[in-house]
Amino acid sequence: MARMYSRKRGQSGSKRPVRKASPEWVKLVPAEVEKIVIRLGERNTKPTQIGTILRDQYGVPNVKLAANKSITQILKENKFLGEHPQDLEDLIVRARTIKKHFEENKQDMDAKRGLQLTEAKIRRLAKYYKRVGKLPAEWKYGGKKSTVRL
Repeated sequence: MARMYSRKRGQSGSKRPVRKASPEWVKLVPAEVEKIVIRLGERNTKPTQIGTILRDQYGVPNVKLAANKSITQILKENKFLGEHPQDLEDLIVRARTIKKHFEENKQDMDAKRGLQLTEAKIRRLAKYYKRVGKLPAEWKYGGKKSTVRL
């Protein structure tokens, strides 16, 4: 499949093998993995960072197999999850950064295009999250001045 905003084709990559259970070399039991996730959640660590920390420091290749729950499920049960999904928050932060840059550099048309693409991604993702029920139906990104007009 082609890329969305360029005329290039995607690259095939390696896929994680399908597994039903955690590998036998993982020494942590599900309760220990949950404790680690909760401890990291108390420090306001993002779910993706928690997964990376568990992989690199604790040797847990897949939290869902090791704990029988995903990181977001564990954080949601213990009320450490943010009110918006992490990928949506990251896109909003990126859009704010691009807006700030564009206000300082009015002639940067590449930044303008990047802002338009990022805001389109935010709207598409928000539409999906509203349909799934992770965002309220009345949630709206930005306002009339959210996009830079040509």
